[in-house]
Amino acid sequence: MMQYDPIKLESSWKEALSAEFAQPYMQQLAEFLRQEKQQGKVIYPQGSLIFNALNLTPLPQVKVVILGQDPYHGPGQAHGLSFSVPEGMAIPPSLLNMYKELQRDLNIPIAKHGCLQSWAEQGVLLLNTTLTVEQGQAGAHAKAGWQRFTDRIIDCVSEQQAHVVFMLWGAHARSKGARIDTSKHLLLQSVHPSPLSAYRGFLGNGHFSQCNKFLQRTGQSPIQWQLPELCAEQAELTL
Repeated sequence: MMQYDPIKLESSWKEALSAEFAQPYMQQLAEFLRQEKQQGKVIYPQGSLIFNALNLTPLPQVKVVILGQDPYHGPGQAHGLSFSVPEGMAIPPSLLNMYKELQRDLNIPIAKHGCLQSWAEQGVLLLNTTLTVEQGQAGAHAKAGWQRFTDRIIDCVSEQQAHVVFMLWGAHARSKGARIDTSKHLLLQSVHPSPLSAYRGFLGNGHFSQCNKFLQRTGQSPIQWQLPELCAEQAELTL
């Protein structure tokens, strides 16, 4: 069985996913990761951050899902939240386009850092469909088994939560749309915020304002999209 206790998994997700960890494919995935490390390959994010999105956003608190593909594959970038990088890292191009759309859509100033932890703590599940990657090799773990695991996460949110906003950007993310119960959830889809596609429909999609209107219409508090000057992990270091 893949050992998730030593690397910490938030209790509501542990309950929802416990049967999944016992599946053969998860045992094979754990063995794959062990072998990769034994061969000297550098894996991102570090083990304690693989489930960071789940640990920061318990299942009962999920109001929004922003689906990414796989973690950033450069040193120091990945910390288990889709599109996010730790404070002090350069803002990646796709995230910068998200900031540009926030500015256009909600008049929110472009943030000076790329740490989205405050979104996660408000109920935004920043989920990648693949949770690990080899350094310098984008998509290296795409077929290792994570897709089935994260499909189950999406199913849990769709089945157990009411009135969630799913933001699916790009063909890869949109392929998950069939798993979502649109009779109770809001599905927002567009091209990816990557510089290769953002000007073909991401910039101008109005997803952030649509999200908050839906949350308010269903009796939930809107997301405060404007980021604090320091993300929580950095603020703790400065105390």
